[in-house]
Amino acid sequence: MKDPMSRLWCVASAAALVVCAAGRGATAATYPLTLTLDAQVKTANANVTSSVTIHVDRLMEESRRARVADALKRGGYPNFLPALRALPRVGTIAVGSRTVDIKYARELPDGDGNRLVLVGDRPLFFLGGDPAKGHEGYQLTVVDLRFDGRGGVTGTMAGAAKVKPAPDSTPVIDDYAEAPVQLTSRAAKP
Repeated sequence: MKDPMSRLWCVASAAALVVCAAGRGATAATYPLTLTLDAQVKTANANVTSSVTIHVDRLMEESRRARVADALKRGGYPNFLPALRALPRVGTIAVGSRTVDIKYARELPDGDGNRLVLVGDRPLFFLGGDPAKGHEGYQLTVVDLRFDGRGGVTGTMAGAAKVKPAPDSTPVIDDYAEAPVQLTSRAAKP
């Protein structure tokens, strides 16, 4: 019979393996992650189709996520902007030659799949739209992706947005400069 310390070591090691395996299964993908998605937006004046390339080096650290979530919850959008921009880059969002740095990347469970919320530190584009609305204050790019568990990816992107806190403190779009862009994974080619 093994001594109590050996038995405790075996139990702790087994528990650690279970925790690690459970944590890895909860992610939408391994990182770094690169996605090229089809993007489509319909406005009153035009229908635009393009592609968006998203590269996520890694998810943000929990301590940094908590810091910006607290800034958003306690001080609103005006406090969130400088807190977000002070964070290190964790990826990029690109449309053509235009690129913004991702400063916020958080993955959450979503039904049978996962949700990946990305916030870029600058607006990626303005589509024109309503000139009365203007561009003032729309300082972020926000991407909200859903991974369905079967390999499909859908989502929305606001190329110029303001955010507010969701009940779980995740930034969600409060207002956007134009209509949101619909994102879908590209169909596999035979």
